[in-house]
Amino acid sequence: MEVHYQLGTESQYAPTTKYVVLAAFEVEGVVEKPDVIGAIFGQTEGLFGPDLDLRELQKSGRVGRIEIQLESKHDKTTGTIMIPSSLDKVSTAIIAAAIESVDRIGPCTAKVTLEKVEDVREEKRKLILDKAKDILKKWVIEGSPSTDEMVKEVGGAIRSAEIVEFGPDKLPAGPEVQSSGSIIIVEGRADVLNLLRCGIKNTVAIEGTKIPQSIIALCKNKEVTAFLDGDRGGDLILKELDQVTELDYLTRAPAGKEVEELTPKEIMKALRDRIPHGAPKPEAKPTVTKAVLPEGVMQKAQELKGTLEAAVLDEAGKEIAHLPVSELANQLPTFEAPYTLVFDGVITQRILDLADQKKIKYVLGDRLSEIAKKPSDIVVLTMSELGGR
Repeated sequence: MEVHYQLGTESQYAPTTKYVVLAAFEVEGVVEKPDVIGAIFGQTEGLFGPDLDLRELQKSGRVGRIEIQLESKHDKTTGTIMIPSSLDKVSTAIIAAAIESVDRIGPCTAKVTLEKVEDVREEKRKLILDKAKDILKKWVIEGSPSTDEMVKEVGGAIRSAEIVEFGPDKLPAGPEVQSSGSIIIVEGRADVLNLLRCGIKNTVAIEGTKIPQSIIALCKNKEVTAFLDGDRGGDLILKELDQVTELDYLTRAPAGKEVEELTPKEIMKALRDRIPHGAPKPEAKPTVTKAVLPEGVMQKAQELKGTLEAAVLDEAGKEIAHLPVSELANQLPTFEAPYTLVFDGVITQRILDLADQKKIKYVLGDRLSEIAKKPSDIVVLTMSELGGR
């Protein structure tokens, strides 16, 4: 006879239960549960002394209540015995063996067969491990973000950390908007973020159609490019910018698209294709026919056309440095013995002041911004003037 014991029934036993002794019995006659229990206690009493006496062990709680299941048919009774134990393995094994020694139940002949001694803790461990596996599976599947989500989250955190607040209006801007010699004006924070993805850090957003005073002041001494959406909102902002400041360059997102939607490739193309904007500013035309340009300057000017880059040459015409125009204002003071500056950008007052400090003799740019004071020791030329020589 095979006996099945379910761990779920353990709740009826003491929490300290370690093992369950499982046995089957057959009786030649009809008996009841008290007869079986009485036979177990009576026939094992005194076999191994008081330390292993079932009655004493029950009183001390080291053996739990004996459970009996039985059924009588055709003048025979069969059933199972379950005895919970919190004893050690040796003592539990002795109790299990003693149960098998029972040969009479009530007035009838009986046979008790030990089926097994079950380790309750092992079964519990199995259930716990199965549950842990289920928890882990759900945790991994439901709790773990996808690779795209992680990349997006980390990238977003980095880009957010790079954004700074500019001016009293706390406008979203790239970290180099104040230090760079040129700036890019966009419409909103999302546009700044999108340009940051491309490594463009000299951007500032106007956050509305009304141009803040801080933007107007910033534009006075910098090369300014407006990069606007390709919709009616972009048209309105351009009109407002034209009324309050002077733009050097203009570029737009494709019709119907916004700057924040553009891919890095589209952004770089739009900036490469920017066009000069606004009426020519009044300027004192330098006399260039008297200037004797260092060798290689005209060739360098042609190489830089349309690249948004700059080159610094020494007196012999040898290139000292090659860098983006956006970094020119920061890097120019660090160069040793510069003689000629050639760059694909607008010559601003700030660039001329820095060139004067470094004793530069020639400054060649794409075009000339409004200059309040031109250093007398510098020959200032534009690319168009070079082309006409």
